[in-house]
Amino acid sequence: MTEQKSYPTALGAASRESITLLGTDLATDVMGEVGFGELAFWLATQRRPDRGEVRVFEAVLAALADHGYTPTAIVTRLTYLSAPDSVQGAIAAGLLGGGSRFLGVTEDVGTFLHEVLAEAGGVPADDAGFDELAVATVTAQRAEGRFVPGLGHHVHKDGDPRTPRLMQIAREEGKFGPHLALFEAIGRVHPQILGKTLPLNGAGVCGAALADLGLPLALLRGFALLARTAGLIGQLAEEMRHPVGNDIFLSVDLNNRSVPPDPITP
Repeated sequence: MTEQKSYPTALGAASRESITLLGTDLATDVMGEVGFGELAFWLATQRRPDRGEVRVFEAVLAALADHGYTPTAIVTRLTYLSAPDSVQGAIAAGLLGGGSRFLGVTEDVGTFLHEVLAEAGGVPADDAGFDELAVATVTAQRAEGRFVPGLGHHVHKDGDPRTPRLMQIAREEGKFGPHLALFEAIGRVHPQILGKTLPLNGAGVCGAALADLGLPLALLRGFALLARTAGLIGQLAEEMRHPVGNDIFLSVDLNNRSVPPDPITP
């Protein structure tokens, strides 16, 4: 007799009569009772977050939802222009653009800060200790010719308004941990090493905040993409009512110029 396989999961499971999710009844215990941000956190960690964790987490989602005509928004609008029958394709196209320059910075910063703290062998006891660690970190990155993740923004050159606000919310909720403290210290000390002042960007502070919430580092980009999904739906909704995709396309198509080939040298 063939042994019946089983596929255990603590997430969603359905019977003829009910649906369970995270050990609760979906219809009676979750729907209308649990907000989507709280549920997303709960699904990722399989533990229900407290109020402070929900507030910080949802602030991160709000911070990353939309940032104007970024490449992710433009490609979503252009994909919809090309294939208006494929809303899912337009959203997917935008999400696929989440990488090292846009959205992926959230993961990069969270991972970077976590590795620095792990290599330090402990959490500094005060601001002076964090400043010392930050100086060593920025100095090492510069010596190796590497950028410090989360430093700089192409628009908010005088300061990203999301950064102090998220730090404030984390402090109010008692969720300001070592990742945010180290990121804040990098913001304080980097001018003396780099010779210029750069803003701590919003995607970076979001990565630090998510790491302080104990969320899996490998999923930090996923949370950024979750946030941006809402923004891309908004971009699509606006494109349907007030389209600009065709103007973007034509501005390139009608202004291209022919140039001689530029062969790649073997």
